[in-house]
Amino acid sequence: MKPSLYFFLGVFGAIALSWAAIVVGSHRQLRALGTHFDPLDNMSVPAAMSGQAAQGQRVYQELGCGACHTQQVRRYGYGWDQNRGWGERQSVARDYALQTHPQLGQARIGPDLANFGERAVKAGVDRAKLYRMLHDGQGGMPAFSFLFERRAIVGQKSSAALALPVAPGWQVVPTSRAEALVSYLLALKQDYALPEAPAAVIPAAVPATPAPAASTAPAATAPAKTP
Repeated sequence: MKPSLYFFLGVFGAIALSWAAIVVGSHRQLRALGTHFDPLDNMSVPAAMSGQAAQGQRVYQELGCGACHTQQVRRYGYGWDQNRGWGERQSVARDYALQTHPQLGQARIGPDLANFGERAVKAGVDRAKLYRMLHDGQGGMPAFSFLFERRAIVGQKSSAALALPVAPGWQVVPTSRAEALVSYLLALKQDYALPEAPAAVIPAAVPATPAPAASTAPAATAPAKTP
């Protein structure tokens, strides 16, 4: 056997072993995490998403939302996520243990969405407002009007119909993909406690020390020299 073949097999074996240790090993560790039982609330966290929300995760992935939004709150001291109200603690691997397709994201052109559902409740953003935001776009987010369809009114008008100017007898309603996506966004919450991710303690802002007041006394002048 030629030495070059030994070299090739050695390199291939090293790469395969590294891949198995990093990819396969990490995958097995994540699957072994499972949920954490909280005796105070008598429940296991994180909870699995509903069927519609799980479908919405696929829609989120298909639309490439992860190119502009992350879903991972950074540890305090490695950014300003807690100060921005994006989460009280850092995200950890257990947060994604029950997700089939975790969407960690690639960039933060838009805000982090790891706790979007919790923020939406506090801001009073319901399904109707989310539908309108998706249809019209907002800020740097493009419009996803293709997730909605113009449909004739049969009987009563749909409760999910958007308040848009349309011809009499017609309405604009969300498709099943839009309904799933909104369910997914409202389900994004990391508002539970995990032992490996305690809530960040943000120190209070230290007031700046005031600068000493400028003296109002006239500056002393050097005595004039006598010839």
